[in-house]
Amino acid sequence: MKTILCLLAFVFTLNAFSQAVDEKAVVMNELETEFQQTLEKCLFVGRWCLVKDGKLTPHKDEKYTITGAKKMKGDQWVVFSRMQFGKTDVTVPVPVQLKWAGDTPVITLDKMFIPGVGTYSARVVVYDDTYAGTWSGDGYGGLLSGLITKQPAKVKPAKE
Repeated sequence: MKTILCLLAFVFTLNAFSQAVDEKAVVMNELETEFQQTLEKCLFVGRWCLVKDGKLTPHKDEKYTITGAKKMKGDQWVVFSRMQFGKTDVTVPVPVQLKWAGDTPVITLDKMFIPGVGTYSARVVVYDDTYAGTWSGDGYGGLLSGLITKQPAKVKPAKE
């Protein structure tokens, strides 16, 4: 219960922060706009593995539901990621830096504490509807990669 309360407090604090930014003051270039559109209502579906004792462990499936991304200022962004575990289903605004390798966005997370989850760092490259990167937590880390797909639009039931 304490973990859920911490997570909810974190969500409300970041939501308040993201609401406080004057959207008219945020200017995006073409590449940033493309990145934002790529992350709008999408799924990251792929595989991850640990790096343990200098070797890769067997891969495991992963799926992240991303509801969107919002530029705050400079290279500061918020990625809205849906977290589902147990009876909890909440969209968490995760503050990240967006760095660029030429025309390729790199989602950057540095020692970010996420309540109920842990402290993580990551570098995730987004390119041509794919993602790949490296991540680390407290005393462990690994690799991840996969496809970025748009969530199917909800179909309204036909009237009889």
